[in-house]
Amino acid sequence: MSGPDLSGSIVLVTGGTGSFGHAFVRHVLDHHQPAAVRIFSRDELKQWEKQRRFGDDPRLRFLIGDVRDGDRLRRAFDGVDVVVHAAALKHVPVCEYNPFEAVQTNVIGAENVVSAAIDAAVPRTIALSTDKAVNPVNLYGATKLCAEKIVAQGNAYSGGSVARFASVRYGNVVGSRGSVVPLFLEQAKSGSVTITDESMTRFWITLDQSVRFVLDCLGRMEGGETFVPKIPSARILDIADAVAPGAERRLIGIRPGEKLHEVLLTADEARHTAEFDTYYAIYPSFPSWRSTPYPAGKEVPAGTTYSSDANAQWLDAEGIRALIETDASG
Repeated sequence: MSGPDLSGSIVLVTGGTGSFGHAFVRHVLDHHQPAAVRIFSRDELKQWEKQRRFGDDPRLRFLIGDVRDGDRLRRAFDGVDVVVHAAALKHVPVCEYNPFEAVQTNVIGAENVVSAAIDAAVPRTIALSTDKAVNPVNLYGATKLCAEKIVAQGNAYSGGSVARFASVRYGNVVGSRGSVVPLFLEQAKSGSVTITDESMTRFWITLDQSVRFVLDCLGRMEGGETFVPKIPSARILDIADAVAPGAERRLIGIRPGEKLHEVLLTADEARHTAEFDTYYAIYPSFPSWRSTPYPAGKEVPAGTTYSSDANAQWLDAEGIRALIETDASG
């Protein structure tokens, strides 16, 4: 069993019909004994499809709503013990073309989640972030950086309430909607795949690993942390070899708002970060709500960065295939 004891708890997942939400709900129902799991999302078709996939589990509750709607969130959060905030607009080109909408969902939505959790005295709320929030070069990353800050400082707003807030920040999820793996699989049918830059690298994590990491962090969070897992990197060419062996490679150039390499921990953040065996905990630089120190962990040397091109862990084509197969079987 991963993470805290959720026996008898009411768990709510915003964006609960997405890739992560589905895997998280499945894991919690199978391995924990929650009193109820509330799936909060705005797409009734996806909710209907999810109901059919999960059957008639009496612990499931399906709530139509949008994180932009604070009143609806406050109603949904009533009596909740744990919130996992996974709702977001996450496709880079979509956010670039619709900037106001990205801000409304990713930034104002995060503020609404924090406010509703404080009003409902939800003890633990954890938000999903992304490596693109680090030194952002596109609007999606910028909105997720804002969301991280809003979630961390929610602990200052909660005052004497039991409500506490933290974030998790990790890399690309194997097989999630919009990732390069399903793109390459689809392109491989035509005999060729598109490569933006041959030197590109990315962090990789499976859906199951991301679910377990979120649960672990729910158990260890004290409020204000941004948790970063230690995960492997992969080169884009190795991903192409793993997913579409023998396919022609067409170089198309790096796209607007895209990086060659991703970063999960910056040198500036290293000054207030603790290292543990399997993760980093980035602590807020000014935790005004705390009178005691955070867990010490191992001191991170000054100037340390954690980037996909300078990682200690690497996946070759065989390792990528194994990761994909493991994720599919999970």
